[in-house]
Amino acid sequence: MRSHHVETHRAHRIGWLRASVLGANDGVVSVASLVVGVAASGAAAQTVLLTGMAGLVAGAMSMAAGEYVSVQSQRDTEEADLRQERAELAADPVHEQAELAAIYASRGLDKALAMQVAQQLMARDPIAAHARDELGITDTLRARPLQAALASAAAFSAGAVCPIAAAVLAPAASVSISVTVVTLLVLAALGATAAYAGGANLWRGALRVVMWGALAMAATAAVGRLFGASL
Repeated sequence: MRSHHVETHRAHRIGWLRASVLGANDGVVSVASLVVGVAASGAAAQTVLLTGMAGLVAGAMSMAAGEYVSVQSQRDTEEADLRQERAELAADPVHEQAELAAIYASRGLDKALAMQVAQQLMARDPIAAHARDELGITDTLRARPLQAALASAAAFSAGAVCPIAAAVLAPAASVSISVTVVTLLVLAALGATAAYAGGANLWRGALRVVMWGALAMAATAAVGRLFGASL
């Protein structure tokens, strides 16, 4: 008896994975950079904590709004293309069927088979066939603005909690070092997790995230020391 072959693909993760990875990475890096920069300036522990919390709230709202607006724009474009396709199907279905057949022929089917496939698909669901094969719009990859906004805000908040917690628990004299170490570890884990979910190399995914996070914290620490020393 042959075993049932099951294939696992990752395309269905694209909608939430991109927003979640971006949100968590931005939450860790931006809030950690704020905390490190303010701590490096010699500010009091209460000021450092207040800065981190303000960065968390403002960043989460900004990420949610930005994701919603950008993904909604993509959704609006998709809807406009679908409306145009419905109008074209209603006005000239014969031409649209020939257009669909030409797409299949360009992918390797002979003309007779391409026309037969186009006829059968259009008889079943013409707008779905044209959306998928002419416009490249599928249910799996459709823009979902609310999902992207919520995933981004939640991921940002989860990421931002890590450097804030490190700042709260660390001794006052070593806030910058503690936050930096914790942040780099979290970024490495985040990069590896994102790479695993996307089917990429874990070490490469971790390294690229850590590198940019380290650069951001180094820059804000330098600014904090510069302006802290001048005050």
